[in-house]
Amino acid sequence: MGYRKYRRKTKFMTGTATGTLTITKKGFGFVVTGNENERDIFVSRGSLNGAMHGDTVEVEVSTGSIFGFSTNGEVTKILRRANKDIVGTFEQIGKQAFVVPGDRRMGDLVSIQKSEQKGALDGDWVSVRIMKYPESGQAAEGKVTEIISRAGAPGGDIKALVRLRGLVEAFPKKAEAEARAVAQKAVDATGRVDLRGETTFTIDGEDAKDLDDAVSIEKNDKGNFLLGVHIADVSSYVAENGALDREALKRGTSVYLIDQVVPMLPKALSNGACSLNRGEDRLTLSVDMEITPEGETASYSIYESVIRTCERMVYSDVSDMLENEDASLIKRYSGIYNEILMMGELAGILKARRDERGSIDFDLDESHIRLDSFGKAESIGVAERRTANRLIEEFMLAANETVAEHFFHIGVPFVYRVHEKPAAEKMREFKTFIKNFGLSLKGSTGNIHPRSLNMLLKSIEGKPYENVVNTVMLRSMQKAFYSTDCRGHFGLGLKYYCHFTSPIRRYPDLMIHRIIKESLAGPVEPQRLNALDAKAAVAAEASSISEKKAQELEREVEKMKKAEYMLDHVGEAFEGVVSGVTQYGLYVQLPNTVEGMVRAGSLGNDHFEYEPDKYRLVGVSTKKAFSLGDKLDIVVKSADVAERTVDFAVKEQW
Repeated sequence: MGYRKYRRKTKFMTGTATGTLTITKKGFGFVVTGNENERDIFVSRGSLNGAMHGDTVEVEVSTGSIFGFSTNGEVTKILRRANKDIVGTFEQIGKQAFVVPGDRRMGDLVSIQKSEQKGALDGDWVSVRIMKYPESGQAAEGKVTEIISRAGAPGGDIKALVRLRGLVEAFPKKAEAEARAVAQKAVDATGRVDLRGETTFTIDGEDAKDLDDAVSIEKNDKGNFLLGVHIADVSSYVAENGALDREALKRGTSVYLIDQVVPMLPKALSNGACSLNRGEDRLTLSVDMEITPEGETASYSIYESVIRTCERMVYSDVSDMLENEDASLIKRYSGIYNEILMMGELAGILKARRDERGSIDFDLDESHIRLDSFGKAESIGVAERRTANRLIEEFMLAANETVAEHFFHIGVPFVYRVHEKPAAEKMREFKTFIKNFGLSLKGSTGNIHPRSLNMLLKSIEGKPYENVVNTVMLRSMQKAFYSTDCRGHFGLGLKYYCHFTSPIRRYPDLMIHRIIKESLAGPVEPQRLNALDAKAAVAAEASSISEKKAQELEREVEKMKKAEYMLDHVGEAFEGVVSGVTQYGLYVQLPNTVEGMVRAGSLGNDHFEYEPDKYRLVGVSTKKAFSLGDKLDIVVKSADVAERTVDFAVKEQW
């Protein structure tokens, strides 16, 4: 946490106060009272008196400067403990054993008696139940309840990080039993449109196992495309309010961590009964769209169906056929090659249509990390986003928009995907920034149209500063979230949008599948509508929170593996691009997507001042400037896997 947050509050206090204790990685903390008009109270390491991160505490407050903070306190009473369990590494030193918390905010050590070690060995990642909380001068005491991963076991570091963030891969016994039971049921096609004789196939990544969308295509006599998007009917397997449903809502989303997954649903469903595996009968919800050569949706239908996919295609093969006309692949997939060509044609039409309406298409580099058999990062590069990837994106966007608009107009409770327009202040800052490149942005900053932003991105394609402008624009955007209110999607330039196409891995999709099926069956009773409205609101709020946590964990795992990879490259020189500028230094991104920091103090024999409006650091004496987007030769100075950081030095200063 930055100090500035705590120094901006204005009202001073004396006497006692209560609040939540937040401890920093450096060991000191702050008590947050919850009153926005009061300063958070600084608590030095020596004044914690056994309190831990997250505890509700009472503090004796005093004024007077300590480390620059004028409102200070000492913990006098612990009102409520926040943590019963801690994840960390087991360490044996002679006859003494300790667990070092993986989250440094949780304190230094937890002492473990021999009878409470549960077979843990030095270096193992373990979960510990606290039996005695720390007292002044004495460590906490606990017992090992689970060995998460043995020392050096492949993937153990990722598993530990998952647990550190409060996630668990294993499902409760009731949820697992429920999943196994429903997975064994025979597919019942009664009352569904039978599409098992249609040419339907999936297109996914090579490693994907939870296949929740399939596609089909043909042309009618009018020359219009008939696109079918068929989505796994997970709601037929996950009973509302059951143990499985409650656990899915709690998780909110599947979390993908390089070569590991923390799934929203047990594998019996996610990889089994619900996955649209080749040659197997599967229950689906289908959206058929008749799309003109101009990209307009002339008609559509939404219905329950049963399909049997004829092929399990991968992005690379489909891309090679469309991009390179790979003869061997065309021969191998001759039975569906005409459909693939039609899909490529339609995807291009839909993309052009999106561009026309102003949909923003950020094309930022994403990381592709490959691990060796020991779970160590052996290569890092830019993930491919080829023709087939974009093709499926276009088809899913079309289905999501169609479903959202339909259910908005019939007025039933729903969960929408919302992306609000950028704040005027953010757009003013962005306009100021792009002036450095001689660029301008059409329209009012208070009511910018996505078309203006998309036109700007198109105008800089291939330019040296393209990625930088993309990055800053993205940072200027609002975060998308789920809501029961249909407020549109600014980035896509859409009035109606939802997430319908991934019910195996996203709870909002599962929630609206239930609503869709009830609506298709006939008018929904008012009492049931009220219940669905309440459930949709809960799903929207919980899923927005879960999504944020999942994204944070995915970034942490990436940063950990990047730091691990760069440990083998300390002392080596690379050319990078300045990807971020702060008062503390520069972030520099390498071509392989690894990002590290060059500390301001190591930039040269000068004092560098931060100019936030120009995204740069400028030397007071030399006037030398380091700006966002500058190319910079760096040397890898160090890497810290535990902290998930990489430090660079400017090559000429090395």
